[in-house]
Amino acid sequence: MIMHVANLRQNYTKAGLHEDDVSDDPMVQFATWFQQATETDEIREPNAMVLSSVGPDRKPSSRVVLLKDFSEAGFTFFTNYTSQKGLELTGTQYAALVFWWEPLERQVRIEGTVEKLPPERSDEYFASRPRKSQIGAWASAQSQAIANREVLEQRFKDLEAEYADKEIPRPDHWGGFLVKPEKIEFWQGRPSRLHDRLVFTLQGDRTWQRQRLAP
Repeated sequence: MIMHVANLRQNYTKAGLHEDDVSDDPMVQFATWFQQATETDEIREPNAMVLSSVGPDRKPSSRVVLLKDFSEAGFTFFTNYTSQKGLELTGTQYAALVFWWEPLERQVRIEGTVEKLPPERSDEYFASRPRKSQIGAWASAQSQAIANREVLEQRFKDLEAEYADKEIPRPDHWGGFLVKPEKIEFWQGRPSRLHDRLVFTLQGDRTWQRQRLAP
């Protein structure tokens, strides 16, 4: 089994990444790549990203979440503030993101500071969610141990009855985070593991420095 896994490999040949083909603004470049990912039928959820955080014990943890917005300000997602990731992000105020678009042989890595979105932004997004997802945000004490699945399902049913024919408010413990990038790396797979890596590092408040890294 170990030998079988070790022999799994792909030789990436679809494209290259040259400095002349990349925008001087990494957020513009991300928008270009993201658009191309959304137009690729093989990528079911192009907005899926690995979010990594660190707790007070200095141990990292990672999970896949969904990007809900991005702009020059940064990358936005929503979660339970009292979950493991919510507490870790609030505590350290730093995070890393990874997008992996395998059919395009591309990866984007992002590191930056984290802050909570203003409550009105979280209210606006929560109101746009499907009703069952709104109830789910109330029903799940995310990351907490529960006796069995039936506990969760009963809580969901109770809330459905409680909010029948009523508007569902956003829970205070649920809302958005903004990752404000300080470093963004664009990775393009190349043959023989000689991949292209272009990294943008923020200098001051608005100036980006670009470098090529060895693969």
